[in-house]
Amino acid sequence: MNRRLLFLLLLAGFTQSSFAQSDRKIEQQLRADIGYLASDELEGRRTGSEGERKAGEYIQKRYEGNKIRGYKGNYRYPFNFIYGKEIGLNTQILLNSRALHLKEEAFPLPFSASKKVHGEVLPEIYESGNIWMMPLYTEKDQAEDPHFDAEKFMYEHAKSAMDKGATGVLFYDPYGSKYAPEYNGQSITETIDIPVAFLSFKGYQNYGLNSDKNNNSSSIIVDLNINIKKADRTGTNIAAYIDNHAPYTVVIGAHYDHLGRGEDGNSLYAGKDRQIHNGADDNASGTAALLVVSGLIRKHKLHHYNYLFVNFSAEELGLLGSKAFVKDQAMDSAHIAYMINMDMVGRLNDSTHALEIGGVGTSPAWASIVSKPNKKFKISVDSSGVGPSDHTSFYHANIPVLFFFTGTERDYHKPSDDADKINYPGEVSVIRYVYDVVATMDKQPKPQFHTTKQNSIGRVNFKVTLGIMPDYAYQDKGVRIDGVSEGKPARKAGLKEGDIIIQLGEYKVQGMQSYMEALSRFNKGDKTKVKVKRNGKEMEMPLQFDK
Repeated sequence: MNRRLLFLLLLAGFTQSSFAQSDRKIEQQLRADIGYLASDELEGRRTGSEGERKAGEYIQKRYEGNKIRGYKGNYRYPFNFIYGKEIGLNTQILLNSRALHLKEEAFPLPFSASKKVHGEVLPEIYESGNIWMMPLYTEKDQAEDPHFDAEKFMYEHAKSAMDKGATGVLFYDPYGSKYAPEYNGQSITETIDIPVAFLSFKGYQNYGLNSDKNNNSSSIIVDLNINIKKADRTGTNIAAYIDNHAPYTVVIGAHYDHLGRGEDGNSLYAGKDRQIHNGADDNASGTAALLVVSGLIRKHKLHHYNYLFVNFSAEELGLLGSKAFVKDQAMDSAHIAYMINMDMVGRLNDSTHALEIGGVGTSPAWASIVSKPNKKFKISVDSSGVGPSDHTSFYHANIPVLFFFTGTERDYHKPSDDADKINYPGEVSVIRYVYDVVATMDKQPKPQFHTTKQNSIGRVNFKVTLGIMPDYAYQDKGVRIDGVSEGKPARKAGLKEGDIIIQLGEYKVQGMQSYMEALSRFNKGDKTKVKVKRNGKEMEMPLQFDK
């Protein structure tokens, strides 16, 4: 064997050995990062919680350990937002002047008006006086039905009572249903003009309404002093930056928030008890991957672009952290080359090796990058720049995006999404792939941006679609537009991001509920008008739904 061939073989062996050692080191780091971020100590990293604060501190220390400084001198970028409704401190529900324990014995419904009302009522005699008092369940079988929509029932009956002259409604549970409602601060049911409250079975028993003495015979003095207010919350994005004094910056991101104990209503766990949702795959996996990728970029001194690493908060509440960051930091295509997002990259299937890459249509540069033969993955691509994660916020700022995702599994949004279920060697291979994309692009010019066509945004199936992404954090009257799909009726009508839809045809839009009800009344090809508020001024535009 000649010396040159021997040298090449030895070098190849050394390189493979070195690469394997590096992969083992990355895997150890992933186990440490995900192990902490998905631990019970952080209680599910709910946006604005102590657990999320601890996660943010951990992430910052990891960047400091990689010798990557904070963006513009800061790592932490807090943002305030309104999300949901909460019960005001001065809320009281009284029966015969006795104040009931809020939430335990009684609570207002989230669609209740913030008003005071006083009246004398007879239980189960609905139209007796100005306040109506009626059972939530009219029979025991109904109380035992897990599919009974209590909030819808109470909303419709309260609205009907209001139309008949009631100034307030108190519903109650006479059976002790295990499916009885709890206060739902994330309800999108629209506010009506009278106060409405619910009396739990415990309150019903404690007050003695189930006794022969009180039931249907004795009048009760009811006082509803209801105050429902908007819930103000604060999330914190974490941002680190490698400044190469380049004209353009690459953003690489992953969200680090999760569901806490499911308090925000986005858990898929069927149990009634509040369990910690550790979110190992969603998205401790993406967070840990971002930390490793940032270290690799620092180590290998990629320098054609600046590199901005952002760990987003409030993704689970509607991409609120990435939206705030794009807006507050003026992220646009004049300064940002492209954005890569990693969300749920920790459960690579060892049988299928399926890796999904979204956003491929947002730049012609991506076709050659992701179409290269790959022995480790079976790659499936989606051209759309819009998807259920934070890259969407950058796409709407006309920035090319790529989205990496290893697929949804049975533990998605459940307490069972734990660190021991992560495929750590698989995630190492995903990280290597993502880094190779970044390293390849570091030698390329700034990619061009292309708009992409999307299917109708939203999860509700109607005969027609407007083609908008609603801003679910918007709490005032109407539906504010967060994004408009290319080629859809909204875009053709001239609707823009930031417009507030207040009427569709003859149907007024007070919020998401009336918006969906209005949309359901139209058929394909129908022509109508849409009324919006734009910069405080009302505008009306002709609209035609697709045939």
